[in-house]
Amino acid sequence: MVEEDLKIEVLFPETANLYGDTHNMVYLKQCLPKAEFIETGLADEPYFVENDVNMIYMGSMKESTQERVIEKLSKYRSRIIELIKKNVVFLMTGNAMEVFEKYIETDDGTQIKALNIFDLYAKRTMMNRYHEMQIGEFKEKLDIVGYKASFSMSYGDNSEGYFMKVVRGRGINDECEFEGIRQNNFFGTYYIGPLLVLNPLFTKYLIKLLGIKGKKLAHEETAIEAYELKLNEFSDPKREG
Repeated sequence: MVEEDLKIEVLFPETANLYGDTHNMVYLKQCLPKAEFIETGLADEPYFVENDVNMIYMGSMKESTQERVIEKLSKYRSRIIELIKKNVVFLMTGNAMEVFEKYIETDDGTQIKALNIFDLYAKRTMMNRYHEMQIGEFKEKLDIVGYKASFSMSYGDNSEGYFMKVVRGRGINDECEFEGIRQNNFFGTYYIGPLLVLNPLFTKYLIKLLGIKGKKLAHEETAIEAYELKLNEFSDPKREG
C-alpha cells in the first residue's frame, strides 16, 4: 500500500464533532498528507457503500444526532459488517461507539434500536454526566491516555473484544475493567477529544494497520514528549480526575 492510494472516510463531521474529536482527523491528515480524506455529510450516501475504503472515522455527537445517525447507517448494516470482516480500520470515539451496539436505553426506559453489530447496549442518564481522565493498556502493550465525558455507559460482556484494559478509571461501566470495543480492526472507545494527538504511538499503530510502514508522524518528537509527560501526570495517584 502506498499513501497516495489510501481512502479515509470521515462520517458526518458537521454533527459528529463534539469535544474536539475532529482534531483526530486534522492530525491524521497532517501525518498522511497524500491520502484522500472523504467527508460525508449526514444527508449524503456514505462513500463506503459503493466504494472500497481503508478507514472510517466518526466522532462524538449529541444524543439526538445519534438517533439520526442510526437511522442513516441502518440501511448499510450488512455493508458495515462486511467491511469489519475485511479488516477495514474503524475508529469510533465518544458515544459514536454506541451506534453499533444493540440499543440505547433512555432515562424513561425507551429503547432506541441501534445497529446491533456488537452484543452490548448503552444506557443514558442525562442528569448524571460521567467525566474522568484515564489510562488504558492496549492489547499490544501500549498505554493510551485520554479523557471520558458522557451521559451514558455501555453494558454487556466485552472481555473478549475490548479496546483497552483499564489501568486508571472505569471501563464501559462502573463494574467493568475493560474499555471500549475491538473486533478485527474496529476500535470503539468512549475516549473524547484529540485521541490521536495525545497518543502518537497508537497513531503510528493505526497507520501501520493501513499498510504504511516506517512513516514518521507530523511533529513526532514533540508529540511523543507530550504523551510521555501526560502519561506520567495521569499515573500520579495524587492527581485527581
